[in-house]
Amino acid sequence: MIEQRLGCSIREYFEREGEERFRDVEESVIGQLTRRGAGVLSTGGGVILRPVNRQCLHQCCQVVYLNSSPDELFRRLRHDVNRPLLQVSDPLNRLRELHTMRDPLYRETAHFVVETGRPSVATLVSMIVMQLELAGVLPLNSQL
Repeated sequence: MIEQRLGCSIREYFEREGEERFRDVEESVIGQLTRRGAGVLSTGGGVILRPVNRQCLHQCCQVVYLNSSPDELFRRLRHDVNRPLLQVSDPLNRLRELHTMRDPLYRETAHFVVETGRPSVATLVSMIVMQLELAGVLPLNSQL
């Protein structure tokens, strides 16, 4: 949705306008999407940097923080050239720095924390559904 609004890729916009302008657009989109109500909202990693986003997400949504270690993220993203903040000489160290800074903010925002490790997508979805069922957010034995 952000790329639709920007009319270009996030990476292009980031390079042209900078992170602060991107975060302004991201904040606007988060506000718009959380007012809609139902659905799944998948955010970028930096969405929690702004207090207004953390507050909006926590109050309007059931936030599930999928926590991955920096090493696991590096394994998955080491060849990804579309993530502006990882286009540095030492992306693993950058991931470690970002995780250290962002992890407490995600934990503050989240209603549920799921440690991802390396499960299959189906297993991860089952873990999330189970957390939501146990909390009474979804009826027991939900089929997503």
